[in-house]
Amino acid sequence: MLLRPLDSALRYATIPVVMPPSRADLLDPSALAALGHLELVARWVVDGFLTGLHRSPRKGFSVEFAEHRPYQPGDDLRYLDWRIAARADRWVVKQFEEETNTRAMLVLDVSASMKWTGLSTRLTKLAYAEHLLGALALLLLRQRDAVGIVRADDTLRSIVPPSTRTGQWFRLAASLSQVAGGTGSDLVPALARAAHLVRRPGFVVLVSDLLVDPAPVIEQLRTVRARGHEVLVLHVLDPAERDFPEGAEAVFTDPESGLGVSATPSEIRAEYQDTVRQALASWRSGLLQVGARYALAMTDQPFGQPLRALVRAAGRGGMPIA
Repeated sequence: MLLRPLDSALRYATIPVVMPPSRADLLDPSALAALGHLELVARWVVDGFLTGLHRSPRKGFSVEFAEHRPYQPGDDLRYLDWRIAARADRWVVKQFEEETNTRAMLVLDVSASMKWTGLSTRLTKLAYAEHLLGALALLLLRQRDAVGIVRADDTLRSIVPPSTRTGQWFRLAASLSQVAGGTGSDLVPALARAAHLVRRPGFVVLVSDLLVDPAPVIEQLRTVRARGHEVLVLHVLDPAERDFPEGAEAVFTDPESGLGVSATPSEIRAEYQDTVRQALASWRSGLLQVGARYALAMTDQPFGQPLRALVRAAGRGGMPIA
């Protein structure tokens, strides 16, 4: 599917800015986020990402070719296939079918665990996810797809139904910038609400650190898939969560439950890393079994890497961009 025309793309980002000297989607995420507000960073990332696709966002068609049929008197000659006429002396016209805009709902986990970072110089998982989803939302809106968002922790925090209306980008950006006050994670109601808001088959994108019981979430995603929606899950982790760097004995506290455990990293690091690998493999396997697509995003990765994982068209489940 090709990108659709952009008659008024700037309505989604109208603040004049100077683009960073390098492609923003390949820059360090924390350094990039420090250069401006979420709206500006999203625009930079999208412009860099589209440059990386080697395609202009202003190219595209509002219809796709379907098939040929014999020419009949009165048919518009603009749709006559002259190549077939010259090669086979056969007069046929091209038939087209209208493209159906994609409808996508973004589900963002804003629980307390998402507000954590392993380094003060790195973005929190939540800040990373907010900037990434801002870029994804703008990218979809630029090709006239309807986008909405559900933010949830232990309750539904904000809901923006999918739309392509003027001002939708700013509604989404405002929602992403809101503060959440909950601690726990309950993603099942958020996923159910997102699937309900996408009335015809579309996309549901979940972005979370997945520090929840897998079984209810995977079962809910099975239901979402049964309704005909594609499901993309982006697992956001801080590098320290994966690697458990060396350090002195300390008390490690769960930000959601408040439970603390005293440990020396050197004594438990290997076992911890093995547990993390098993957890990631379990999530990947469970999601693939219900037909969802899974990708891992580390908060020190440039935004372009997980963005490509979400939207690449190759393979089942990719979002239709490019």
